Amino acid sequence: MPPVLHGYRYSVYVRIARLALAEKGVSYERVEVNPFSPDIPAAYLALHPFGRVPTLVHDGFALYETGAISRYIDRAFAGPPLQPQDARALARMDQIIGVVDSYGYWPLVRQVFSQRVFRPAIGQPTDEAEVARGLAGAAKVLAALEDLASSGTFLVGAAPSLADLHLGAMIAYFTAAPEGAAMLDRHRRLAGWWGRLEARPSMAATAPGLPVTQV
Repeated sequence: MPPVLHGYRYSVYVRIARLALAEKGVSYERVEVNPFSPDIPAAYLALHPFGRVPTLVHDGFALYETGAISRYIDRAFAGPPLQPQDARALARMDQIIGVVDSYGYWPLVRQVFSQRVFRPAIGQPTDEAEVARGLAGAAKVLAALEDLASSGTFLVGAAPSLADLHLGAMIAYFTAAPEGAAMLDRHRRLAGWWGRLEARPSMAATAPGLPVTQV
């Protein structure tokens, strides 16, 4: 049976899992779960006691936490490998994912994208001070990632890895804000990398779109 991915369509972490599935060429089913809902279904909480997303269920095996899910997808399914064999390249992949999770998600997504793009799309006001704080934090994150990125086609070499998918899901949102796109363009390696990653079919196939305010 195909795996089932439970998650919220606008979540970057759900998109990371979807990107991994797409890059491996795996067909799967989706179940929409909104972690911000006040009444998360009990059936979902039985899979994920913390009520976050995503969760993957494959042949009765339930797994939550995006890092575990993406690595499982790479190990469990045929298709191009998404983790390098070289020890240092693998360590750099893990380091970039750690940087993105620990320091990048909040300014790139929750501050810049959410305030500048998502909130207006659902008819809510933008907190300009929060955008400014996000841009300040994003500048430090992008500078660090520019230094860590390889000079190859992708972040840790010639082929895409989980690091590319992890960062790519967040950069897709960050660059939806004009200030984010302008900031990324000032980083030569990252800007070139994003142009190549953005053109991959997996990015188009997993694009979540934006909600439309009902008038």
